[in-house]
Amino acid sequence: METSLLEKAQKRAKQWMGANIDAATRKEIERLLAAVDTKDLIDRFYKELEFGTGGLRGIMGTGSNCMNRYTVGTATQGFANYLLKSYASKPVAVAIAYDSRNNSRTFAEITAGVFSANGITVYLFPELRPTPLLSFAIRHLKCQAGVVITASHNPKEYNGYKAYWADGAQLVPPHDQRVIEEVNAIRSFDQINFNARPEIIHPIGEEVETAYYEAVKKLIPRQAAIHQHPDIVLAYSSLHGAGITMVPKCLEVLGFSNVKVVEAQKTPNGDFPTVHSPNPEEQSAMRMALELAAQENAELVMATDPDTDRVGIGIRDAAGKFFLLNGNQAFSLMMWFILKNLSDSKGKYLAKTIVTTELVDDMASHFGITCYNTLTGFKYIAELMREKEGKEEFVAAGEESYGYMVGDFVRDKDAVSACAFFAAMAAAAKSDGQTLFQWLLNMYAEFGCYREGLINLVRKGAEGEQQIKDMMRSFRERPPRTLGGSRVIRLLDYQSRVEINVVTGLQKPIHLPPSDVLQFYTENGSKISVRPSGTEPKIKFYISVKAPLSDTTKFELVSAGLEKAIAAISQDLPT
Repeated sequence: METSLLEKAQKRAKQWMGANIDAATRKEIERLLAAVDTKDLIDRFYKELEFGTGGLRGIMGTGSNCMNRYTVGTATQGFANYLLKSYASKPVAVAIAYDSRNNSRTFAEITAGVFSANGITVYLFPELRPTPLLSFAIRHLKCQAGVVITASHNPKEYNGYKAYWADGAQLVPPHDQRVIEEVNAIRSFDQINFNARPEIIHPIGEEVETAYYEAVKKLIPRQAAIHQHPDIVLAYSSLHGAGITMVPKCLEVLGFSNVKVVEAQKTPNGDFPTVHSPNPEEQSAMRMALELAAQENAELVMATDPDTDRVGIGIRDAAGKFFLLNGNQAFSLMMWFILKNLSDSKGKYLAKTIVTTELVDDMASHFGITCYNTLTGFKYIAELMREKEGKEEFVAAGEESYGYMVGDFVRDKDAVSACAFFAAMAAAAKSDGQTLFQWLLNMYAEFGCYREGLINLVRKGAEGEQQIKDMMRSFRERPPRTLGGSRVIRLLDYQSRVEINVVTGLQKPIHLPPSDVLQFYTENGSKISVRPSGTEPKIKFYISVKAPLSDTTKFELVSAGLEKAIAAISQDLPT
């Protein structure tokens, strides 16, 4: 296998050497080919960086498997070819945004240049801006497509290219596969038109951002609470990302006057110097925001990832000490707030992903509103929204990985509006004489105490990719009979689209597109989902357990029992 990968890498590297490439790229390939240690050559050239259903994401550098001028150019030329075929009888326009990552501006300019070289009008944000504003801008400017240059919350070595359609959502069938076909049809760099036409590249003005703030303001319940408590202290960090350009301003527009920003993380910087990883899912990334919150006696802690589509939330417990909500807790609490303030649920719906807490399903049922489950990824939620348009009214959506969206003016997860909602929730709780922690306990007392765990196994490079495939095959061929000491009673295989009742042997179809995901339900009500990441070199294990909470004073005791249950299940999973 190693020899085969090396041969593939050497062949691709030599093909690049024979292509029309710049001197710096040529020099780097010469170094890789001459190196005694071939691992770097293999990782960079063993395959083409795949333009998947969400676009590109990879380590920046020279090579067919990396983010660089040529892979970005190839993606854009293929996307442009498809757009020109799809809109043959009308002018085509695209919107482009980028985050704080190294090379993001450069890749955005390359993207704008290739689109314009193909006669496509480009609207380019002159400075970094959050991903949700790109989604909004596509719709606001009536573009046919859009691109944002970001690798979301990946480590600093990564960058990415997310492609959007006219509705402001990431590409879904049939467009995704057809764009992939056009990208794969680019077999030579000479097929890429890099000759930019500056006269059809236009900067996006402030009016788009202003319209976004107005759309957010229309959705916030109980705004009187903000007027009662405009000076509550809100601690925020942009983690060196694009959030600094919009989150404080959005909070100000709503009426909040006391937003404290982590100064050391305020300046956009693609090296993310103060964090190991700019991912608000990780406690270490939230450290400075938590310290500022404690120092300023804040009501709420918020931190967003580099492209500002995810947000981490911290609240105070009964003793006044800050702790971090996981994505399921934050999403559930937001939905509880929205559902309680929904005047009419008829014909309305929520949406979530299959690996997200079923507490939201339970609450939706209680409040008489439909809750739809989709495959993992907000593009599937956006696809559902497109299908339901004109038939049912969308309210909100979320996923366990810290992504939330309220209202349909944006068609991707949106940490800017999420920060606005959580700030409004903090003000509303204060108006009720309570805290967000008391709200959390009240929600658990009403619907049951849910607790979730997430295990990420990182497996990098070509070898790691094969290990992940082997693990998924093993789970399918030899599924566990018990997990955490409880018998597995249901198995859902989203690849074969079949649900199996392990006890009776009965099977029924899963009415979702095929996806490499497995779910196991146990006799005691636990749910374990297994899924390779679509954007990172890892396999994920999602664990969900629950127990009744009849008395909120017993929360710590019940939580401890649930943590033990998660630990017991974890021991039965690969390490």
